[in-house]
Amino acid sequence: MSNAVEIRNVSKRFGTETVLKSINMELEEGTITGIVGRNGSGKTVLMKCLLGFLRPEEGEITVFGKRIGKDVDFAPYTGMIIETPGFIDTESGAANLKYLQRIRPSGSCLSPESAMTLVGLDPKNKKAVSKYSLGMRQRLGIAQAVMEQPKLLVLDEPMNGLDNDGVEEMRSLLKQFRDQGVTIFLASHNPLDISELCDTVYSMDHGILQKAGISQNKNTGDVQTAGNLRGMP
Repeated sequence: MSNAVEIRNVSKRFGTETVLKSINMELEEGTITGIVGRNGSGKTVLMKCLLGFLRPEEGEITVFGKRIGKDVDFAPYTGMIIETPGFIDTESGAANLKYLQRIRPSGSCLSPESAMTLVGLDPKNKKAVSKYSLGMRQRLGIAQAVMEQPKLLVLDEPMNGLDNDGVEEMRSLLKQFRDQGVTIFLASHNPLDISELCDTVYSMDHGILQKAGISQNKNTGDVQTAGNLRGMP
């Protein structure tokens, strides 16, 4: 199996603070890779470097054979949720997705209506996004991430704001994407997201990345991990 993403010796600094310290990571195609760690450990910074939103001072990131910042400015064939998805609050969910579709028209794109239905939203609902619950906004964020049918999904806390039913629906959807060959890289503070979804798990602490083994206690359901996982609640 080939790698969708290769990260080699990547370091990132803000002023005198080094927030990523010689990071090495591979994301195999058609797998789900999880990253765990406390807030401020460097997870989101790593995702932003992978996507091309930030440039590392050292190292190289390759996505589907393209070097970020050299061959391309941003990660190709990629959908994402980073921090809070931004929408035009006065417009409906469908209208927001239609605006996005006009920015980057693609023959392989899902229609806004299909993308909303996929994540459990009613595309005929004319309610403005400002009236959406946190869970509905998160579903809309997932819809915009998958609308272009990307080969890579980068998801920073994708279950935020979802109720229990919504979490189960999104976990099932992510498994379907993996089965279809999509590569997924996600950060989550929920141990069950990690144990149920991820083929490979990394931990991040103070900018240092470690690969972590993962197992689940069948008696208690507790997730036990090898490596430095102090960021797990």
